[in-house]
Amino acid sequence: MPSSSFRPLALTAAFASTNPAGKGRAVRRWLPVLLLAAGSLGGCAWAPGSHLESQSEAAPIDDLVNIRPITPGLVATQQESRGTDGAGRAMPAELEQALQAYEYHVGPGDVLNIIVYDHPELTIPAGSERSAAEAGNQVRSDGTIFYPYIGRVHVAGKTLEEIRAMLARQLSEFITDPQVDVGVAAFHAKKVHISGAVSQPQSLPITTIPMTITDAISQAGGAAENANWHSVTLNRNGEEIPVSLYALMQQGDNRQNRLLQDGDVLHVPTAENRGISVMGQVRQPGDQPLGNEPVSLTDAVSRAGGINETSAEPSGIFVVRGTQDASDKLATVYQLDVSNAASFSLGHDFQLEPQDVVYVTTAPIARWNRVISLLLPSISLPGTLAETSTDVSDINN
Repeated sequence: MPSSSFRPLALTAAFASTNPAGKGRAVRRWLPVLLLAAGSLGGCAWAPGSHLESQSEAAPIDDLVNIRPITPGLVATQQESRGTDGAGRAMPAELEQALQAYEYHVGPGDVLNIIVYDHPELTIPAGSERSAAEAGNQVRSDGTIFYPYIGRVHVAGKTLEEIRAMLARQLSEFITDPQVDVGVAAFHAKKVHISGAVSQPQSLPITTIPMTITDAISQAGGAAENANWHSVTLNRNGEEIPVSLYALMQQGDNRQNRLLQDGDVLHVPTAENRGISVMGQVRQPGDQPLGNEPVSLTDAVSRAGGINETSAEPSGIFVVRGTQDASDKLATVYQLDVSNAASFSLGHDFQLEPQDVVYVTTAPIARWNRVISLLLPSISLPGTLAETSTDVSDINN
């Protein structure tokens, strides 16, 4: 039987031997795919005896991946989808209206500071010994406060202006033309929670001043050094809303901003899993962290020491990207032909994404089918496959 029939099994062994203990879960995730590839590419029997006929050709891969050449049109579409053309970054009308119409509604736990001018007996002075929060009227759990002459008054869910008008109306039965002012001495009823990679994870009170995502991040001390600015999550009423802090803070894309509400949880993840792998005929194959700044295909190849021109095939630079949708495709494969050096300008504009695998092959493009079939299991394993490039390049032999 030809030795090439067992290469998928050899690749499986390479995954296991080069994979760090921390990435074992990813290996187990792709093990069924590897076994399937092994069963397709190598027809030898799994049972003892190996007497069954073998199949030397690779299984058709066209139905498993989308193949897309990197062209000016593709790059333009990518830039438009990411808003890098500068269009459409203004504050949405919905957010602008929400900020203009914002009013705080009092809730249980809040402390009100109520002043009736010219009637000190109704205004409890804070003085130097007690703060306004200590001297004020705390809203009870049933949403009421007690006030002289009036008794219990339900204030929860009302704005400060509504409470002021209500107190003035009821006090007018005992005082001629009462002048009433109402403020909040302490906000305890409503909070948003900031977690993850920020300088000071904490709960922030919602006040009479509207709080947006940018306000919350600022009050939490800003994003930490290891924060992932691209995959922030706003959890609201069981719904997860993706937010790009990079687009919001670095590119001024106000479409990413939100007016925060009571109970919102804003989580900033770390950037530990934001990495790519560069494999094949480059001088320094291996892992590369993406960080928060955009990294292009040309940048990644340059960081890997550049292409090995003595062995690389100029039409065979692949970017393997796993699909995140519910389609039956395992990956999308982008191919850059740099037989013309000017094509590197396209690579400069093509941005990579986390978990991408960049591969520079020795195989002519006509034989990409077997290259991709061996690369497919790698799309979720950055850093574990740099040493396996020799196995893939052997397909020319």
